[in-house]
Amino acid sequence: MSGLGKGIATASIGKILQSKGYRITAIKIDPYINVDAGTMNPIEHGEVFVTEDGLETDQDIGNYERFLNQNISSLNYMTTGSVYNAVIQKERNLDYNGRCVEVIPDIPNEVIGRIKKAGHKAKAEIVLIEVGGTIGEYQNAIFLEAARMMKLENSHHVLFVMLSYLPVPAKIGEMKTKPTQYAVRTLNSAGIQPDFILARSSSPLDDVRKGKISIFCNISETDVISAPDVESIYDIPLNFEDDKLGKKILKKLKLPIRKTNLHDWSRASRIINKARHTLHIGIIGKYFKTGKFTLADSYISVIEAVKHGCWINNCRPVFHWINSRDVEKYGTKDLKKMAGLIITQGWGKRGSEGMIKTIKYCREKRKPCFGLCYGMQMAVIEFARNVCQLKEATSEEINSRSKYHVIHLMPNQKEMIANKQYGGTIRLGAYPCCLKKNSRAAKIYKKSEIFERHRHRYEFNNEYREIMEKKGLVISGFSPDNKLVEIIEIPGHPFFIATQFHPEYKSRFMNPHPLFVAFIKACLSNSQDLSTID
Repeated sequence: MSGLGKGIATASIGKILQSKGYRITAIKIDPYINVDAGTMNPIEHGEVFVTEDGLETDQDIGNYERFLNQNISSLNYMTTGSVYNAVIQKERNLDYNGRCVEVIPDIPNEVIGRIKKAGHKAKAEIVLIEVGGTIGEYQNAIFLEAARMMKLENSHHVLFVMLSYLPVPAKIGEMKTKPTQYAVRTLNSAGIQPDFILARSSSPLDDVRKGKISIFCNISETDVISAPDVESIYDIPLNFEDDKLGKKILKKLKLPIRKTNLHDWSRASRIINKARHTLHIGIIGKYFKTGKFTLADSYISVIEAVKHGCWINNCRPVFHWINSRDVEKYGTKDLKKMAGLIITQGWGKRGSEGMIKTIKYCREKRKPCFGLCYGMQMAVIEFARNVCQLKEATSEEINSRSKYHVIHLMPNQKEMIANKQYGGTIRLGAYPCCLKKNSRAAKIYKKSEIFERHRHRYEFNNEYREIMEKKGLVISGFSPDNKLVEIIEIPGHPFFIATQFHPEYKSRFMNPHPLFVAFIKACLSNSQDLSTID
């Protein structure tokens, strides 16, 4: 079922097998006609994650990177649109030698070829493949067909893991297995029998339910793995290992069984769940609301990067989702109790003034403030308006007729916009950034040059660089040719740093990003100050 946690389950299995000494990579398959995830609405689909080599992907690629502590290639992500696009292009190039090109087997063969290519590039011994969507949907049928064909080709080298939901209806109070039974039968109709079933539910699976699933789903009880709700996603590999899932997978694959070493992982997970000191962190954004519900998935990499920064500082976060439009309507009074605020990425005019108000509050009240991409652009506008006295300062994206475009469209983007070339045309992937000597950013990174990932179409307008620097804004990160502003900071402030790039993309559970570590450290000091005030 979509949104059930297939990505985290895949990443967790990968972590377990990696901890046993195997080289792992993971692939995400999305059943959308979209060629990539770049044009998908984040409220509908969740965060867009960008790989080091510049592909806009589903957020689960980020989960793989955070769990496996390695970069995932653009080869490891495919959609229905990208697969069909490739097959059609091959047909146009006569790569099929003039024969009739058919959905079956040519589309599944393209999928299989991509899987093998990604595995070879990563030099992986085990490749994990997550098929998005829900069993029985028309959209992912071609990917299940590819999976069936792979099993037919080499049965001992292919295993199937099904993640299934076992509801506990409130008025009944009993865990129900019927949805899982029918899901397995639907999967059987595609020619696939699961080797393992991960039983997702609000509570651990009992022996009675395991027995029912075993009988009706034609699977051994020992291969039904309990997957209850947990405090932190980083507990999931440890939970799976309680059922010895890694050992069972290796046994079925006829691979040597090695001892698992998850000691450091377990220690970090305990800190996130049980650290005594808590931090109230405000996330200022505009992609939260979907009907009556709040969707945190739009900012999942930011959330996880904050957690990473917290565990290494021996504390745990309490998140507050603050819609920037609410700040526009009701002001900044709710920001006082926050130890620190993160101004998130985004597009367009909506909610921009709320972000600018938040940044002004942080700058004046000396509240730790961390701006990310759009957040940096809003920080530049705030500084231009309220420190440089350029009252009409704004972004070309927000108001194309303004007198002062301190943020403007990147020159190479103008022709693309005119031709409506939106998908995959923005600045994407990792680029070098030089750090100003003795700046706070340079001290945090402890380097003179870094590589960070980008996803933007607008940038700092260098026409205003001199006036802002004279007024105290420090440009502490810039492209090697000094044309692009990558990091700004305000000296003397407890923490006021904003980046045009996305540091959250490169933060890992066992390797937290230095900017988030420094931000959390500043928030801890601010939190102690708040306690003193209280």
